[in-house]
Amino acid sequence: MSSYNHLIKIIDELSANAQEINSEQLDNVEHLIEKANRIFVAGAGRSGFAARAFANRLMHLGYQSYFVGEPTTPSIQKGDLLIIGSGSGETDSLVTMAKKAKKVEATVATLTIFPINTIGSLADAYITLPGVTSKVDKGESDLTSPQPKGSSFEQLSWLVYDSMIVTLKNKKNQSDEDMFFRHANLE
Repeated sequence: MSSYNHLIKIIDELSANAQEINSEQLDNVEHLIEKANRIFVAGAGRSGFAARAFANRLMHLGYQSYFVGEPTTPSIQKGDLLIIGSGSGETDSLVTMAKKAKKVEATVATLTIFPINTIGSLADAYITLPGVTSKVDKGESDLTSPQPKGSSFEQLSWLVYDSMIVTLKNKKNQSDEDMFFRHANLE
């Protein structure tokens, strides 16, 4: 099979998986973003790349947002929101972050395949994404993917983050010019 055919299969997979997402879960996380003092975004590995891009777009919309792990990221406090992207919901470093955030009475949200796992059980809101991961095999998902395990979760999380950005952009009445004004200019 050619790369082009694989590309079409991947897009078809993401389209089918996107239709499984609960719109109320998206609304719940967007509401937490809107009322947060500051927004902290975390993820590990490839999920972390998508999370980092989301933190960047939130900044472009005028939110005080930080990607956890950067030297300039301040301490999280009550009234802040931590959003964690974790397919398994069990990544040790991310579980530790969720516990610390809850300890200081910050709000926690997550994008995950398994909302019943540790991070999801700590979260005030979650978005369940269909997907497969090698990190957790509980037989809870009968999904298969032509891609390496984890890829569909990472790709779909990027698209979910971007869909929330579009919604928040409209709610905040922001233009592309407003967002570009906040874009980095020391590149």
